[in-house]
Amino acid sequence: MADDIDRDDRMQGLDKKRKGRGHRDTTEWADRYGGARFKELDPNAKPGPTASVEGWVVFITGVNEEAQEEDIHEAFAEFGDVKNIYLNLDRQTGFVKGYALVEYKTQKEAQAAINEMNGKKLLEQTLQVDWAFRKPQRRR
Repeated sequence: MADDIDRDDRMQGLDKKRKGRGHRDTTEWADRYGGARFKELDPNAKPGPTASVEGWVVFITGVNEEAQEEDIHEAFAEFGDVKNIYLNLDRQTGFVKGYALVEYKTQKEAQAAINEMNGKKLLEQTLQVDWAFRKPQRRR
């Protein structure tokens, strides 16, 4: 008898499993994020560097494939308190992909790092350092 009820429910789609995202109950949103408010970008902001949600992120290219997180931290910590370093590795080789992201708390610290480290050598490779996020100029 129980098998007949389960089969009837499945036939009506009540016990149907769904793949992918977006099938959850919307009340879970508040449970997962605890009513968190996310920072919105100012639509009237002038073109130029933009902060991420947590801080100011600097994008570094030309990073030596054998660089370690400590190497990046030593080079960039003198400009301010480094909040995070993102150093992505290639899955096949295990070496650095050639870029890194360094996050500072203030724009002043990040700008000092850009000014001083752009064009400098780290582990015998020349670094290019710039803002990770920029607000583009509007078209008229």
